[in-house]
Amino acid sequence: MPWAEVSTMSLRYEFVLLSMKTGANMAELCRRFGVSRKTGYKWRERFLRGGPTALNDRSRCPRHSPERTPARVRSAVIALRRRRRWGGRKIHHRLQALGHRQVPAPSTISGILKRHGLIDANESLKHQPLCRFERAQPNELWQMDFKGHFAIGTGRCHPLTVLDDHSRYSMALRACDNERGMTVQQELTEAFRRYGLPEQMLMDNGSPWGSDAEHVLTPLTLWLIQLGIRVTHARPYHPQTQGKDERFHRSLDFEVIQRRWFRDLRQCQRQFDRWRDIYNLERPHESLNMQVPAQHYRPSVRAFPEHLPDIEYGPGDQVRKVQDQGRLSFNGRWFRISKALRGYPVALRPATEASQWQVFFCTQYVATIDLRDPKV
Repeated sequence: MPWAEVSTMSLRYEFVLLSMKTGANMAELCRRFGVSRKTGYKWRERFLRGGPTALNDRSRCPRHSPERTPARVRSAVIALRRRRRWGGRKIHHRLQALGHRQVPAPSTISGILKRHGLIDANESLKHQPLCRFERAQPNELWQMDFKGHFAIGTGRCHPLTVLDDHSRYSMALRACDNERGMTVQQELTEAFRRYGLPEQMLMDNGSPWGSDAEHVLTPLTLWLIQLGIRVTHARPYHPQTQGKDERFHRSLDFEVIQRRWFRDLRQCQRQFDRWRDIYNLERPHESLNMQVPAQHYRPSVRAFPEHLPDIEYGPGDQVRKVQDQGRLSFNGRWFRISKALRGYPVALRPATEASQWQVFFCTQYVATIDLRDPKV
């Protein structure tokens, strides 16, 4: 209604008084005051029933809201948000899993969180749907990486994360004080003992799993290969190759690390253990149809051997021992393979080209040598 904001009440009162004068032309009066005839008669009727105070604006809220979310449900939504920092969809499915009745729709829950100032504007942004790729079965592929370190009271924490590609199940979330290969091997040993061995592991190109295309093998990756695990590396400068683990890092940072100060690694690990249980057993995942990772994961049938198996090759393989500087002697010439393989036996097998031979460590392909290459 186009009343002037600075004098709304005085204009309404003036309009009503003028409209009640003998011989007043209601249609013309409404035109001059810039209101519809319906509005003009409404104001006059209110004045006749309740006097000048009846001309005040009235709330548009309904007097009764039979569909309004009960207070106990709103309290449960707010409490869960403050504990978990989840959005409307996750809270909706978690409340259902906990047996709550009359669980509001995800959009209603989001509205409750917004009204209470519990959702940031950035959280409400809609993202384009992603094209997801995942392995068909658990333990076909595990993703592994270090999340960026952060400061604690006694130094730095380097979170090591290991995630199953199919189920998003977290096998390891460890608060480490360094990113050395021996530290990773110790933590993986505990994960392997509990969950068995995966068929393949995906990691990036940083230390301790390989620095570049010429140094993809390290003592850690050689240990994994000896266990019968195929080792693969992400494309350089393409973190999306390990998208599931990167997304896990975002959730870990948002729900655990941000706005907290940790005294030492022990306190970090306690928080990590508590959140890992929530992530695996309680937190619904949109990529899993709002189920939890534990509903999609099962341990591997491949048990962890406490002692590494012997390295054996087939009768048709040409076996050579890698010497100093990562070189091997074959057909009267020296070929550089990898310093990490120094002292290990490798197998050479003919390639499709007559002059080329493929080099294998255990069952993993590591290089190709060419007998015609003059630079070797």
